[in-house]
Amino acid sequence: MINSRQNYLNAKRFSADLALEHIIPHNVCFYLIPPIVDLTIDEFEKLALERLKMLRLLEQVTAKNPKVSSDAWREAVLHDVNHEGLRTYAKLARGNVNDDVSKAARRRDYLSHFILRFAYCRSEELRRWFVAREMELFKLKFGGLTTRDVKDFLEVYELDYKPLTDEEKLDISEHLCASTMNITRLKVETQDFYAVHFTEVLNLVRDRKCFLKGGMAYITPEHFTHVIGKKHQQLIEDGLKGHLRLLPTLEIDERFSMLLKSIHTSYTGKNYTVAKTGSVPIESLDQLSKKSFALCMRNVHDTLRATHHLKHAGRMQYTLFLKAIGVTMEDALRFWREELTRGKIPIEKFEKEYAYNIRHNYGKEGSRVNYSPYSCMKVITTPIGPGETHGCPFKNLDPSSLRMKLTGYGLSALDADEVAGYAAKGHYQIACGKYYEVIHETKLEEGINHPNQYFELSQLTMEGKERPRQGNAPNQTARRNYNQTNSQSTQDSGSSYVADSSTLNGAEDMELWEIMESKDKEADVTISEATATVYDKKQLTPKQSKSTQEWEDDDFDMLEFNE
Repeated sequence: MINSRQNYLNAKRFSADLALEHIIPHNVCFYLIPPIVDLTIDEFEKLALERLKMLRLLEQVTAKNPKVSSDAWREAVLHDVNHEGLRTYAKLARGNVNDDVSKAARRRDYLSHFILRFAYCRSEELRRWFVAREMELFKLKFGGLTTRDVKDFLEVYELDYKPLTDEEKLDISEHLCASTMNITRLKVETQDFYAVHFTEVLNLVRDRKCFLKGGMAYITPEHFTHVIGKKHQQLIEDGLKGHLRLLPTLEIDERFSMLLKSIHTSYTGKNYTVAKTGSVPIESLDQLSKKSFALCMRNVHDTLRATHHLKHAGRMQYTLFLKAIGVTMEDALRFWREELTRGKIPIEKFEKEYAYNIRHNYGKEGSRVNYSPYSCMKVITTPIGPGETHGCPFKNLDPSSLRMKLTGYGLSALDADEVAGYAAKGHYQIACGKYYEVIHETKLEEGINHPNQYFELSQLTMEGKERPRQGNAPNQTARRNYNQTNSQSTQDSGSSYVADSSTLNGAEDMELWEIMESKDKEADVTISEATATVYDKKQLTPKQSKSTQEWEDDDFDMLEFNE
């Protein structure tokens, strides 16, 4: 009976996969028909977070390189894609190949797109972000197609476009050279041109950047990508409206409702939940904070040292960060005891109330959950109130205060203006990455997504080591020294995409929140709200080098879900 049921399920899935293969015969696709497949919750979430990581990568590269050429942008994206081990999208960006690996990558791409439609259809802001990122992904994939691949794509989707023949190009070659930017006669002979109705490229016609004859505009492959992209964009926008109408039906299931609502703020990087087996001595924190702490953690640390007090949310953010970099629970207790009792917290009060909270963060009290340290998205989205210093300074400080803090930390006025400029545009993580580059006097090869990632990169940079690649082996070990103390961290590749679901937001932890917030209010009666700030006294271009890894066909295993 069990075998019969399993055979039935296998046959059902096999038929669904065949149907899906028929729907997506090309690496670049219009997402026209919603897939009908069976997925577990784990598969559903894994696919969503993998694509979200790719879309965030595209956003960061585009924001850091706003004025580079299409080729330079593509080079920078592929460098980061390879660095992050996003094999599905690395494969899809290499042109159209009909092998088993490509078919598996297409399946993941197609399913994940429709999953994220449900997550991003609920508001205008989310829809706008999703469409912009999907268009960048389309540009990346379409830019990798050969002339033959483009022809196959046009035939698959029955688009009435064809490149000009050699005879047609020869007849108007002089006009093409005169009217098209950066085009020589040699390029005219070797490069494809497409004839489209002038209404599809009104911007080019307005700026006189194409040859116009008989109502037809003759454009280069780069501009042709935008023509196809507009059709793709319209299909996605229409699809999001359709998904919005279906959303109430899907959200009847609370599992999907909670997952979809949390996807946009989910953390998609390395899992820092497991504390390091070595230790970082608390005596080294002052020195480490000057260079190896992201600004959010340095701000909290300096405030604690200056006022000998932090409210509960600040203590939570900082304690989990310290746990993840390797501070033991015993050292954490000693650190907080020394600091808070220098203020107006009696030792008896600390041992009775505050020590419990620290042990709880280390998973030794209450529900005994091993809480994750805050990711950048968690830090950015956590609300702050009066007298609180946690959260992201790039978001919470006004431009003048941010510049003052940055110059106080040793940045030149020019560098401070550049960092603050990114923050003013809402690019908080890019601002953090630029802050890292200035502090460490080096170029950053990846985006900052987690304060503990910042710390890890800083330590490796100062030691002159190259950070291990995330996509190499199922289990990786990175060895680092903190003041001649060995520290080892192990990461399982199955935990590469981790949502911040284990922070203090569950019902079982509400009692602790209420207790600690009430204690904060009592402490505020006796502790002055005045805070003192302690000061310790280019546009990024894609780095092209031979060290950039290119995926080979042999590197791509079959991308199965149930690994």
